[in-house]
Amino acid sequence: MGAYISSQTVKKIIEINPYMLGTMAGGAADCQFWHRNLGIKGPALYYVDSEGGRLKGNRFSVGSGSPYAYGVLDSGYRYDMSVEEAAELARRAIYHATYRDGASGGVASVYHVGPNGWKKLSGDDVGELHYKYYPVTPSTVEQEMAEVAGP
Repeated sequence: MGAYISSQTVKKIIEINPYMLGTMAGGAADCQFWHRNLGIKGPALYYVDSEGGRLKGNRFSVGSGSPYAYGVLDSGYRYDMSVEEAAELARRAIYHATYRDGASGGVASVYHVGPNGWKKLSGDDVGELHYKYYPVTPSTVEQEMAEVAGP
């Protein structure tokens, strides 16, 4: 199922019910098993690995691009962030993971989960996010040439 998980088009966030979301990276069968079994627990955010380990926390990144995403998350996260600030941080983290990791990419789907369930905030093509987070600026040589040429 590796091709399924590394696909650029498959939905990697699974809308299980109005209060529960699942994400997948790794084996699809493992993901399906844990999505069914975690549905019986109370509200929380868990990271579950294929060996059955379970960690409770307030932010996680999974998959081959996660080290890059963690760099952005760890440098930008604050406990008192607004929903909009957190969503922007999430988009930026996903973009940088896809930019640096060849097995990541596709769509940056951002959800907010609260007391009344989840709400999808955005679903941006990471190729389009490139122009927002990694804008191409003229090189130093091009800038110097423009200054010399004048108006």
